[in-house]
Amino acid sequence: MSTRGPLHGIRVLDFGQYIAGPSAGQTLADLGADVVKVESLRGDQARGVGTFGRAMVQAYNRDKRSLAIDLARPEGKGVLHALLERADVLIQNFRADSAERMGLGAESLRAQYPRLIYAGITGFGTRGPSRRRPGLDIAAQAEFGLMHTTGPADGSPQRVGFAVADVSAANALAMGILAALYERHSTGRGAQVETSLMEAVLSMQAATWGEYQLTGIPLRRKGNGQANAAPAADLLEVADGAVVLSAYTDDKWAALCTLIDRPDMIEDPRFADNPARVRNRGELLAALNDAFAGMTREQATKLLQSAGIVCGAVRAFDEVAVDPDVSAAGVLVSVAGRDGGEITFPGCPFTIDGRRRTVSRPAPAVGEDSARILREVGYSDEDITVLVEAGVISALDHRPMERRYA
Repeated sequence: MSTRGPLHGIRVLDFGQYIAGPSAGQTLADLGADVVKVESLRGDQARGVGTFGRAMVQAYNRDKRSLAIDLARPEGKGVLHALLERADVLIQNFRADSAERMGLGAESLRAQYPRLIYAGITGFGTRGPSRRRPGLDIAAQAEFGLMHTTGPADGSPQRVGFAVADVSAANALAMGILAALYERHSTGRGAQVETSLMEAVLSMQAATWGEYQLTGIPLRRKGNGQANAAPAADLLEVADGAVVLSAYTDDKWAALCTLIDRPDMIEDPRFADNPARVRNRGELLAALNDAFAGMTREQATKLLQSAGIVCGAVRAFDEVAVDPDVSAAGVLVSVAGRDGGEITFPGCPFTIDGRRRTVSRPAPAVGEDSARILREVGYSDEDITVLVEAGVISALDHRPMERRYA
């Protein structure tokens, strides 16, 4: 990847809030696009949600510029349209009625700017009865099957431990935007790209849906382990924590039994093939836990890896941060924080030609770049002063000029 990135020259207006919208814009920024984070005068709503909100802003808004503007004002609408004249992509994750009310409806903007890629994420889609419902990650996890199949068999449904619906929807939207930009090269026309948290959650579970269709048996929570394979994604307790492993094919099962000096289990009728191992998973795991109980995670994973068995130690973030593979990949980046310290977080998750785009600046403060952005679309310093004094924009990078009156 060049230092400029393959999307150099693409201008993006990112109206995203919280995670889903900003994360899609972050992918475009990682690819070199000029992404302007368009915020209200109070900023992205995530900025007011304490430490977690601050983490959202820092994680999904690096290398963006911030324009703070009141779109309810006619002058604010004028600024918006000056920006749209030069924009290639607009990203938003508002409810449909909110987008229309703010002057950001897809139909009207696409009619005025036919080359614009208009990209939106909603909670439940734009066509069904829930199209006007507010949608957050947890609602999508609950309503579309993910929580129903997550958690221990004898416990309550559980959410996945991070905003998986938000992030998955953001990735889907970014892919759609890239496809629409590619198509525009040949057609000259923009497009409307839509996805939802609902669609993202369903798409992630495609294999699980296929299994349900093939068997006709509703899936239930089983905790760790896969419903129709064993041992598969099963958890073993060891001396200093836990490891997971999968060895459900007959050859890997035989290798595992040999490894722990239990060749008798290969021919044992309870474990002789995968269906038998699934039926007798409890006894199988008891035997494996006995074999590994005295080992550390490192000892267990090294032993399993020596036989080509898929495995992993269960680790916390502080352990992940010093992992040699993570270090070698260079995916964790440190950026100077605005309080003088450093913030380390995962950066661009891919390389092109072996190169990963580096982070040049942390997430912007609200309105940090407003004046520079307005100058780029033709506003003079005096124009900007008028907008600042009228409370239409907030511009940390602008010192109001002294105006003389006749």
